[in-house]
Amino acid sequence: MNRVQASEGEYARVSQGGSIRNIVFQPGQFDCVRETINGEYNPQNIYNMNPTDVHYEIADWALSGNKLNEIGECLWYLNPFRPTCGSTFPTNGCGTFHTRLGDHCFYRPTNLYADT
Repeated sequence: MNRVQASEGEYARVSQGGSIRNIVFQPGQFDCVRETINGEYNPQNIYNMNPTDVHYEIADWALSGNKLNEIGECLWYLNPFRPTCGSTFPTNGCGTFHTRLGDHCFYRPTNLYADT
């Protein structure tokens, strides 16, 4: 939802005024919407999942404007598959490390992001 509500930069242009679909299906952003990754079938795509009530509850919670305070205005996250998080992400340096929750590192935009 932070990407959908971005007021500047790449995600503001992609969302075209708040389109969740545009953000989620932006090429290369979320592996869960890709049927293949690196030429191989992705069994963990949304087309194979059967959401349960808890998944719908989480979606409703987020769509109602709720967010985790720890995440703040972060636009990016990743699982680095290592014990530490890099100081910047993505590779163009427009995000700076903010916090780690579980296995995921979260990054908030820097001033460079407005020009993406």
